[in-house]
Amino acid sequence: MTGEKGALPNLRVLDLTRVLAGPFCTMILSDMGAEVIKVESLRIGDDSRSYPPFIKGESAYFMNLNRGKKSITLNLKHPEGKGIFLELAKISDIVVENFRPGVMEELGIGYETLKIVNPRIIYASISGFGRTGPYKDKPGYDIIGQAMGGIMSVTGWPGGPPTRTGTAIADILAGLSATIGILAAVNARNITNKGQVVDVALVDSVVAAMETLLQIYLAEGRTPRRIGNRYEFIYPYDAFEAKDGWFVLGVGNDKIWERLCKLMKEKGVNANFDGLESNEKRVKNHQRVKKIIQNWVHDFTTNSITQLLMDYRIPAASVYSVKDIVNDPHIAEARGMVVKLKHPKLGELNLTGPHIKLSDTPSCIRSLPPSLGEDNEKVLSKYLNLSKDKIKVLQDKGII
Repeated sequence: MTGEKGALPNLRVLDLTRVLAGPFCTMILSDMGAEVIKVESLRIGDDSRSYPPFIKGESAYFMNLNRGKKSITLNLKHPEGKGIFLELAKISDIVVENFRPGVMEELGIGYETLKIVNPRIIYASISGFGRTGPYKDKPGYDIIGQAMGGIMSVTGWPGGPPTRTGTAIADILAGLSATIGILAAVNARNITNKGQVVDVALVDSVVAAMETLLQIYLAEGRTPRRIGNRYEFIYPYDAFEAKDGWFVLGVGNDKIWERLCKLMKEKGVNANFDGLESNEKRVKNHQRVKKIIQNWVHDFTTNSITQLLMDYRIPAASVYSVKDIVNDPHIAEARGMVVKLKHPKLGELNLTGPHIKLSDTPSCIRSLPPSLGEDNEKVLSKYLNLSKDKIKVLQDKGII
């Protein structure tokens, strides 16, 4: 944690999101310097506060995604609770929510209401299927985004079942997309002096990430299938098994292939490379190429083969486990992707570091994850000028 302001110190965010997609978005904004006020339900708060893994009873899941934020509790179904939220919206820049479309309107705090009290408000909505269209009222979770966005149909092995990616990629893509949309809306507001709605769907975000796979069908009428670790358009671009684990090889063009062939011949590989000169031919004959390389590498360790390949300027890398990531000096330390913090109750706390690096206004974890409602008094007294007695009354009435 540092005292540097970051790139977004002039932005205040009201964060009504929970679990993953929305909190990931507002986490990035917080790391970049925005003031994020997390508005949580009374008693329970964000659902993810009860998600494992736990550190001394506290959810590491929640803490990792909600560091750097303030937490207030607010009963949005109570007229006074709604009134407090609208007063905060008047002095904020951004509202982010990931409810089912229509819930905010039911509460009386949808965009049409918010823009009356603050025409400059930017309203970001993250949902399974978006705010428009025939599916808008359907519930959306990460696995639904992955299924209907198409990524499960191309993940896994030929003949195997559709496979969910190992992480909640639909939620992460939606969170990233919402962040980009919010920052674009901030820039537009600098021009127009008006806010707008940022509408992000999990399914849309996955569809966008399908990139060229979608074009296979649109251009050729062919439906892409599961092909394991191989890539449709380049070969060898695949995973191979060494004697102690797996590594990947990325031969992105014919020049790299020539270097690989030279290396294999120098190491005594006696194989027929005829008809493999171009990438198009290698893709067509990928099984033959795979066999040549696999037969060559099976007696190497992952470290020795990847080092040898990289010495010849051939892109290669070991397939890392999470343990490998955490102990890698480049990723964890030099790039700051594992950050150690001191927590007054939990001791040393390790969180994922900000992945977007800015040279002049660096991102960082600006404060520890908040306990539920930790900042009620601080926020309400500072921004709404409420006295301690008034805050106590709100607590007694079950409004905060």
